[in-house]
Order: sequence, then structure tokens, then C-alpha cells
Amino acid sequence: MGKTYDAIDDRMAEFIGRQHLFFVGTAPNDPDGRLNISPKGHDTLRVLGPKRVAYLDLTGSGVETIAHLRENGRMTIMFCAFEGRPVIVRLQGRGRVVEPTDAEWVELAPRFPDLPGARAVIVLDVDRVSDSCGLSVPLYEYRGERSGLLDFARKKGPEGMAEYRRKKNAVSIDGIPGLTPSESPADA
Repeated sequence: MGKTYDAIDDRMAEFIGRQHLFFVGTAPNDPDGRLNISPKGHDTLRVLGPKRVAYLDLTGSGVETIAHLRENGRMTIMFCAFEGRPVIVRLQGRGRVVEPTDAEWVELAPRFPDLPGARAVIVLDVDRVSDSCGLSVPLYEYRGERSGLLDFARKKGPEGMAEYRRKKNAVSIDGIPGLTPSESPADA
């Protein structure tokens, strides 16, 4: 039932734009290292072109995606239709990290909502686009975004978030370098 595509077409871009949730998967080089799958929301993903997407990465308790991308760049982003026609879309390719100190940040950051706790933009250069049936994916009703992560960032403030990133985002759970203090910006 699954199909592969040369690129993200208008129909698929529209489907991606309607999704409230997506999942990011990465893995370290070490075969004994831990795979990472992270759920993302808050309207943070944008289709930049037929072979490129990006999402605004918010500060969390870990830094697995950033560490894995710096180590090897491999990434998959998956979308599941939880309402309407059942479908799963996977975008696979090479990801990279754009920090607020990078020149490209000025071009990318305005495409996203101004959210507290933003620490990077993750860009995926897509080399494989596929879809498959989502017949086993249950139906869920979207009721809204949770505010906890944003509330946490607002309460901590810019200096508190910078300190939190220095403590919690310096290395992955497998010891792979993540953010460094110079890449751990204070929120504007």
C-alpha cells in the first residue's frame, strides 16, 4: 500500500500543514546507543520546499536530536493522521542544527511562532518521501496545545533557560555532545 515520492508535493505539504503533532526519530552511531523518538507540536514545523522542511526546536530535558544530528545527520520525521483519511507520512534524510548564533537563523526564525525556550531550528534535507496506510492508527480529537513547556520557559526567563540548557543540554544520554554554552542562547 505504501508509496514513495520524488518530493513533497502540494497535496502532501497541505496534509503536513494540518497536523498538530509529528515525531522525530534519530539514532547515534554506536549500535549500543539509544534511539530517540520525540513528539513535537506547537505549530513548529514548516515545509520550506519540495525537499526541505524545518522545525523550531524548543528547550527540553534532553538534547538527543541535536546530538545525533551533529554526530551523523540521520533523521526521520513522521506524521500520522489521527482524524480523517488514515495515512502515515515519513520524511527521511539528513538533518542539521541551526543555532541563533548562525547566519541562517535570521532567515529561518521569522517563519516560526515566537515561542519562549526556542534553542535551535532543525532543518531536514529530504531524500526520501513516503506514505503508507494508517489503518491501525486510532482516531483522536485534537483539543489544543499543552502550555506546560512554554510556561516553564517563561517562568525560568532568559537567564534561567540559558543555565538550564548548560546543565541539561550539554550532552545526550549516551554522552554525545549537544549544546555548548556558546550555542545555548538566552531567549530574547
